[in-house]
Amino acid sequence: MGWPADVVLAGKHARLVPLEPSHSDAMCEASRDGELWRLWYTNVPSPERMSAEIVRRLDLKAKGSMLPFAVLDAVGGCAGMTSYMNVDAVNRRVEIGSTWYAKRVQRTALNTECKLMLLAHAFETLDCIAVEFRTSFLNHQSRRAIERLGAKLDGVIRSHQRHSDGSLRDTCVYSIIACEWPAVRAHLTFQLSR
Repeated sequence: MGWPADVVLAGKHARLVPLEPSHSDAMCEASRDGELWRLWYTNVPSPERMSAEIVRRLDLKAKGSMLPFAVLDAVGGCAGMTSYMNVDAVNRRVEIGSTWYAKRVQRTALNTECKLMLLAHAFETLDCIAVEFRTSFLNHQSRRAIERLGAKLDGVIRSHQRHSDGSLRDTCVYSIIACEWPAVRAHLTFQLSR
């Protein structure tokens, strides 16, 4: 069995289930809410690319470098996707990324709870030494959300890759390390209780 193995993570506001091809139609509907694929500094799949994106993520899963999830809302509707990616089983590190949410659930408790569940699983079950987050330098909304989690900026990789429009992307790399997890867990739990 690969590391990390498939798991279902359930909370009050969200449920993370292993991504499957059968999620495609519902994910298309979720992606239409807010048309995030039109933001040039993100890589959110358009409805026309959704099936191919699911296949891509499942191929990376088969290769052991990604564990993709469908994000379901409190009533079981598809609300987006997220993943453990850049999996490093030897060093017990993962990145939480390739995340997108339908506009209707953005700035709700769903994202906080998803991150809390993913971080708790990473540190408490998978025994990770660190969890990483990456985003475009120009994606200020994502950067603020990552910083609100309690992640610290490790640095900026200049001209790291290309945005969907072909322009060069500087990538901000953030992380939470194992010794920081108890304080981050307390912070996120407090945020959810408010």
